[in-house]
Amino acid sequence: MKAKSYKLKVINGFCFLLLAACFLPLIAGCGYTIQGKDTLPFEYVKIGRIENKTYEPKLEDRLYKALTDELMKNGFVISRSAGHVISGVINEFHLRPLSEKDGYAVEYEVIVKGRFILTAPDGKTKELRNSGAFIVSFYNAGNIQSIVASKETATDTALKNLASEIRAGIIYQK
Repeated sequence: MKAKSYKLKVINGFCFLLLAACFLPLIAGCGYTIQGKDTLPFEYVKIGRIENKTYEPKLEDRLYKALTDELMKNGFVISRSAGHVISGVINEFHLRPLSEKDGYAVEYEVIVKGRFILTAPDGKTKELRNSGAFIVSFYNAGNIQSIVASKETATDTALKNLASEIRAGIIYQK
């Protein structure tokens, strides 16, 4: 009985080592790295002009806040005197119905698109990887006030996603 138990332990240990040996290269080679404050390409950044070319009011202010939160959360210091400057344009904002029930729209999507650049202290510019569409959908079959509230929440989420992509474009520069 003890010999059987010992064999099972040896087999289980061997299987664990085999699995670890197989997954270790997979995990190590996946391209993920741990980013800390000491691995940032620079520490200080200024958020320059964010232009809103849409008819949705205050998008530039809301993106400024989302971008400030995202950058500070990841170790950047926002400074008016920083050499690196992020600026850009919000090109598109759409609220589109996706589905309807009994003749009324009940599911919507918010789409935000923009283009942003990073200007270095030497004047060189780099387009940040964020020209894609940031789409957040929501379901609401309530009254107009609840639809507007859901739209605002979905817009904030799309802007946070955009800010996250801008941050990633800075940190993972090629």
